[in-house]
Formats: sequence, structure tokens, C-alpha cells
Amino acid sequence: MNDFVVSIMLLGALSSGGSLPFWAVSNQGGLMPESSGAAGIIRAAKPFAESGDFRWKAGASLAFAAPYSVGDYGIVPDELYAGMRWKSIGADLGMVRREAEYMGSDPSLGSLSVTEGHIVESNNARAMPGYRLLLDRWAIPFTGGRLQLSGSWGDYKTLDERYMNGALVHRLSGYLRYDGGKHFYAQLGIDHYAQWGGTGIDGVSMDVNWGNYFRVATGRPASEGGTLSDRMNVIGCHGGAEQLRMGWRESAFAVHFQYEKPYADKSGMRFNNIPDGVYTLDFSLADKDSWVSDALVEFHYTMWQSGTIHDKETDEDGNQLSWFEDHTLNVFGGDDYFNNSRYKSGWTHFGRSICAPLFFAAPYGEYPGIVSNRYKALHFGLSGKLFRKAPYRLMLTASENYGTYRRPFISPSTWDTGWNWWEPNTIDKGLKQFSAALNGYVPFRFGKRVSLDLLYGLYADAGRLLEDNFGLTAGVRINIE
Repeated sequence: MNDFVVSIMLLGALSSGGSLPFWAVSNQGGLMPESSGAAGIIRAAKPFAESGDFRWKAGASLAFAAPYSVGDYGIVPDELYAGMRWKSIGADLGMVRREAEYMGSDPSLGSLSVTEGHIVESNNARAMPGYRLLLDRWAIPFTGGRLQLSGSWGDYKTLDERYMNGALVHRLSGYLRYDGGKHFYAQLGIDHYAQWGGTGIDGVSMDVNWGNYFRVATGRPASEGGTLSDRMNVIGCHGGAEQLRMGWRESAFAVHFQYEKPYADKSGMRFNNIPDGVYTLDFSLADKDSWVSDALVEFHYTMWQSGTIHDKETDEDGNQLSWFEDHTLNVFGGDDYFNNSRYKSGWTHFGRSICAPLFFAAPYGEYPGIVSNRYKALHFGLSGKLFRKAPYRLMLTASENYGTYRRPFISPSTWDTGWNWWEPNTIDKGLKQFSAALNGYVPFRFGKRVSLDLLYGLYADAGRLLEDNFGLTAGVRINIE
């Protein structure tokens, strides 16, 4: 795996309806066509060496889709990157996909998780160009290696047509891990993003300068030249997630639990939006050639959003109000995950949600951003190798989708009511949806360096949110190592 690798994939897609089913297009790098058609990708890469203090990688890939997801035909860049690691520090430059987790029997089939391990940034949308500086599990001195820090700092640029054209993205993450040795570990972390800069279709812009960058990176209000909202709160559009992960490892298997909670403002960061979040339980065998090697179950709940009544964080003079002065749990509610009143395209890129795909985005070219951020879902993923040779992935997702507090799919919503998350909710009505997928490939080897994979995928949607639909994909992938 240390040599130069070339991969060529050609894929055809058919659907019984007007669009491909949910799992045929979700978490596919934003590259699959929305309807029946074809897709392909050619990739060349030099991956990291498996050992050594200094390591480097580089890669490039081009993709085509017919019809392309934004309504035309053409070739689009997928990845173009270079990266280096020296011991625990590193840097990446260019367009590179997010590293997914919970990968099952074969990483090329995709993650078993809806979020891919990170609710803020899955591989549901096309990659943005930028840079990332990172720290990879640095052992804190005098802790015997038990306490470890990791994190990243990066900046990116959006490339699509959006309400704030040319918007920039600042990314920040940090994790503290306790490694108990052979078996147990636990990790706490935060994954944060901020959109800033750009010019709106209304002509209002945010200056890109070092002063504004400092305010974005430190979560400070705008200067006197900023909008009233940015001066009273923080500059730009901020959001993210807080994560708790723990696991138990044996030589033959591992079990992982993760709770990841999104936030859109300070009330969410203060845990006022509990119980919202994604609860993940993953079981994984060390033997990836087993008929069943990995199983994952996830429960998603984003209905509360810190409450159904929104109270101000600041008074009309911009003075900060104290949350503790109000003894209700409704203060600062209506978090509206991954949306923003100024950055109306939301946390999307080329019409696809950057976050987990169950946060449905508006069609490309429209500006409501994430049109559904209140939902409940139960998801199941299974992976292994048929006959201990042919990798497969099974995905089953049942969801109930409500839209947003202010724009519910079915009116009325609980917005501006006194409903609490622990009480029965008889007001909100959602659209039920079920989506399923079975994808995999049959491998053939030709010598030591060349392999050919026959790809297949079966997909189905049934419910009220998406059209009842059946789809299939078939293709071929050639790998040269």
C-alpha cells in the first residue's frame, strides 16, 4: 500500500422514479447524478507509508456524471491534494475528502454510519479547497501516555453559487483522549466550523481581512462596520458538534459507543439542547473476511434544539444576558442546526448538505439551506464478505422528518409553544421515510498489482418525504498498485 495507486471506476445507475434513491447518492462525495445516468472517476494517489517519522501523500481525481447533480453534464474535480506527517504533526493542502470512520469490511464501500463518525462533516458534498494543520494523538507529558491530545486547524473556500458567494470556511477541532492501555479508551472533543466573508446576492458583503479572521477564529462579535446581528452575537455563521466516544478492544473484536451533539449557538454548546444528537453503537470483528464482520446501530434525535421559544442572548444595547437569570429550559431556543439568517445557503456545498445527509438540503440554486433539521431516525448498518471473498454493505434507515421549527413540513409546529422534550408532543407531525441499500463488489486479481472489481448496488425508498423508488447501480473498477 506504499506505492503509487491508480483506480478507474465506471458506474451506471437506473431508477424506477425521477431520481435515484437516498443511499445511491448520499455520502458519495456529491458526485453521483440525481437521476438515472452514469458516473465515473479516475484517481491516482501515493498513500502514506505505514511507518516512519516522516511520511507524505499526494493524490488527484477527476469525476464525471451524466446528468451532473446541478443539471448539466461534465467533468468536475474531486480531489487534488498533498499532505505530510512528521511524528504527531502534519499538514494537508488542496481538495481532499474527509476521513470517514466505522468503515466495515472494506473502506471502498463507505461507512456503516450515516454521519461517518462526524455529524458536522460527512462525505455527502464535494470537497472544498484549503489547508489543514493537525496534531495526531500527542501524548501529554507526565501522564504515562494515558492522556492524549489531537486536533486540527484549517481554512477553506466554497466554490458553488450560493447566497453569500465566495464564502470562506474556518474549521477547528480538538480532542482529549484517555487511553487505558490494552482494552479501554474514552474521548471528548469538539468539531467547529464558521462561515465568513463573501458577498450576498443583496450586495451586502463581509470584508476578508486579518481583523475579521481573528474575530471569526476566536468567536468574537464584529467591529463597528459589521451587521447588527454580527455585532450583537458573533461574526459569521458558527456551528459544530460536541462528542463523547468510548470503546473496549479485545484481540478478536472491538465495541465502540459514541454520542455526538450538534450545536448552533452558545445554548447548544452549554448542553441546553440535550437530548439532541446521534447515539452510535458499533461492533467490529478483527477478522474482516467473516460473513458478518461489522454491525452498527444509530439513533438520531434533533427535535429539541434548546427549546421552542427563542430569547435573546443580548439586550438591545448589545450587553450580554446571563442564561442563569432565567430558570426555564426554553431560553435561547430554536437553534436551527446548520442554518443561518445571513448565510442562507446553510452548511451546504453544491446543493448537498456537508453535515450528515439526513439533514436534507434545498435543491442547488435555492437559498433556504437545510430544509429539514428536525428529525428522528433509527439506522442499522451491516458489513462482511460473502463466501469470505466478496465485500458487501447493508444500510437500513427509518426516519421521521419534520422540516424546521419555522418551516415545518406539516403545520403547525411547536415553535413559540411551551412544549418540553420530556413531555408528550402531540403538535408536531412528521413525514415517515424508509431507505435501504445493499452494495458491494466481486473481486478478481490479475497478478500482484492489478485487480478488477465488479460493482453492484440495490437501493429502495418508501415513504412520504421521498418518492417511492427502486434503483440499481452496476459497474467496474480497475485498480493498479
